[in-house]
Amino acid sequence: MADLETREIEYFVAVAEELHFGRAAERLSIAQPALSKAVQRLESRLGVQLLTRSSRRVSLTPAGQALLHHGRHALNAVSAAAEGARRAGAPEAHLRLVIKPGGDANLLSGILAAYARRPGAGRVDVLFGGATDRADHVRDGRADLALLYTPFDDLTGLDHRTLFLEGRVAILPRGHRLAGREELRMADLAGETLPRWKGVPESGDGVIGGSGPEIADVAQMTQLIMLGRTIAVLPRSSVEPVHPGLVYKPVADAPPSRMVVAWSRLDQRPLVASFVDAAVSASRSRPDPATHQDSGAVG
Repeated sequence: MADLETREIEYFVAVAEELHFGRAAERLSIAQPALSKAVQRLESRLGVQLLTRSSRRVSLTPAGQALLHHGRHALNAVSAAAEGARRAGAPEAHLRLVIKPGGDANLLSGILAAYARRPGAGRVDVLFGGATDRADHVRDGRADLALLYTPFDDLTGLDHRTLFLEGRVAILPRGHRLAGREELRMADLAGETLPRWKGVPESGDGVIGGSGPEIADVAQMTQLIMLGRTIAVLPRSSVEPVHPGLVYKPVADAPPSRMVVAWSRLDQRPLVASFVDAAVSASRSRPDPATHQDSGAVG
């Protein structure tokens, strides 16, 4: 069995993500011919073709797709190991929590207050991630914990505890055929164009990973909905503040969404366990999300 070096995996992942040797070489700060030869050597050692190359495009073979998937996790594991060693040697105990801006469902202040009251509580640094990369912050060691939504966020390699379960709302332009309804069902959305969130695979639940335009954040989503190019279905707690040009309708039978606090399965520090317990305790005193959201989310 061929052993892979971290640098080889890093080179291949860059090419696989960019699907362009020139851009990947620039990203890695190496010469393009050297990168091309490194990938060729990797294919030779593994005995499989990883990439299909033509004069116009580069694409992944099934073997390349498998190596990209596992390679990303391998690089995250190496980064997390190094970061874990640095944390273990740090004299001051503190935690880093990553959230999406506005994506804490008004829980964050209560969680931080509950944790601060616990014996041995350390400082908590709050980091802000994007719509789809917060789990990666935990996997590669940039953060210790994250507030995530399932099934939207990928929890591979993470442990988690549920903070609350909530329904979802459809976000529509005001002139949409369904905008006058009080409540929707999944069947009402059949044939509608749903966006593809960058980095999020299809979930099979009918409301995540659609076939419409690719988006990376809520600002892009909002603009495309207002233009009539797509609609979206999101957890109730993630639609505040509501946009005046859009309407928000409960989808009664949409699969529920869970907001969770997540951390690496390899991180067994008491400091992390204490924060998780505080987060779960604080979430129990949160007002019912449905009651809190319905008045403002439906327009």
